[in-house]
Formats: sequence, structure tokens, C-alpha cells
Amino acid sequence: MLNLERLRTLDALARHGSVSGAADGLHVTTSAVSQQMSKLEREVGQQLVAKNGRGVRLTDAGMLLAEHAARILSQVQMAQADIEAQRGRVVGEVRLAGFPTAARGLFPAALAALRAGHPELRVRTTELEPESGVRAVLRGDADLAIVLDWSNKRAPVPGGLERAHLLDDSADVALPAGHPLAGREAADLEDFADEEWVSWPEGEFCHDWLMFTLRSQGIEPRIGHLAGEHHTQLALVAAGLGVCVTPRLGRPLPEGVVFVPVRQKVRRHIYATWRADAGRRPSVRAVVAALRTAAESRGS
Repeated sequence: MLNLERLRTLDALARHGSVSGAADGLHVTTSAVSQQMSKLEREVGQQLVAKNGRGVRLTDAGMLLAEHAARILSQVQMAQADIEAQRGRVVGEVRLAGFPTAARGLFPAALAALRAGHPELRVRTTELEPESGVRAVLRGDADLAIVLDWSNKRAPVPGGLERAHLLDDSADVALPAGHPLAGREAADLEDFADEEWVSWPEGEFCHDWLMFTLRSQGIEPRIGHLAGEHHTQLALVAAGLGVCVTPRLGRPLPEGVVFVPVRQKVRRHIYATWRADAGRRPSVRAVVAALRTAAESRGS
């Protein structure tokens, strides 16, 4: 009889590609992963993991069993969802990921409401950028993730996932308080053609969006600084080192920065996403409902 937790360890090892990655995903130690794999090898009577330089790789037998493990664990998750749905109670644990501004702008109100309304539910949260959040949901490392796309650059929904719209989040251009355009009620992106920009790190969806948006207006971006967190971006703006696009959700209000609306109506669409086979869980539906209520209180 194959042990389910050992199959879960094998599945994590296959998905993460390393013992340390599997340990992080399962929230256990690397030695615990190694012990579980040794026990699983004894159960099946075959070598499942082989050394590969300083790391490990799955053998042919390991890859074959990992494919079965993924299907088995998916069926177990569906069974748990069905049982939870039949019971109708909001209990257990939900793992929720969100990018930093969503975590700051939505999590506190949503989690407080869930704690008050569903005391038997535990929600464990973590900050992840949208792309990482989607991968975590697909891998089974998170039950829900808050993700985004932009009004002029949409992001596809991977197969096997569902999503619910939470809110549209307007964005403005942040300027140093002494900037010549700081007194404007609104501005066009073309007004900032000669500015140095503070952007998100290269390779992130929002950085690609900014490049696409500025170039679509005939502006070749001059990127002076890269920062993943809006606090850091705005600190650089306050120091007179550039301008940046700043969404309103979760916005801090630093001294020395002025926000000017953009006439082109720059907006982010923010969603909750989850695996389709988890959508029947009352706990998942309760978290989505709480996030929607928190989003409604924020406005657009």
C-alpha cells in the first residue's frame, strides 16, 4: 500500500526539481524529504531518486510514479472538496497568496471578516508576485492567489484555473512635489516623454506592461531605476530621481510625492484565481466572497 504523504513528497520533488524546493513547498525540512523518499523507495522496491551533481533527479521509475502521484493527489483534492461541499461548513485551512499591494489593500479587511464569521477556518497568507502566485496555485502550493492584468495588456488564464474579478484599480503617475506638472488635474502619458522612469524589475509582467504602454504612445522609455515594491519606487520619486506609475490600491502617502491622474485611464484588473477542482470547497468560496467585500469597500 503506497503512503499518501510519501506520494505527496514525490510529487513536490517532481514539481520543484530539488529537495530544498520540495521542502519549502511542503514546509518541512530537507532531511524530512529525504527520509520520506527513502521510505517510498523501500515500499516500491525501486530507486526513485538519483544523484545529479550536487542535486538529485528522478529516475525513470521515479518519473512514472510521480505522474501517478499527481493524478492520485488531484483525485484526493477533489474528494476533499466534495466532502467539504456536502458538509457545507467553512472549516480547515486555505493558503492565500497575493502581490504586495493586494496583500496590503485587501488582506487585512478580508481576513478580519473571515476570522469573525468563520472561526473554524484558518487562512495562511504569503506575498507572491502574480506570475509566482499562478504557479503556486497550479503546483498546489496555494489554494488561491490574487493576480492582475492591465486594461491594455490582458493575461491569459492557464488551463485548470478559474478566476473571479475583484476590482478595477486605477493608477496615476507619481511625481516629485516640485515637478512642473505636479499641479495638473490630469496629464497625458506623452507629457512624460522626456522623464526618467522608475519601473518594476525586468521580466515581471508589470515592467513589460509599462514598456508596452509607453511605446504604444510613441515614447521610448528611459528607465533609471528598478524596484519591485511601491514604497521603494515612491521613495526614489520623492528624492527627485524619476517618475513612476502608482496604482491606488494599498497606496502609501509619502511626503514629497504628488499623484497626477492619466487621461488614458490606466487601470489594473485584479482577480482571485484557484484550481477548478477546488471551486466546490465552501472555504474557498468564503475567502473569495470576503475578498470581494473588501474590494467593494476600496472602490475603483
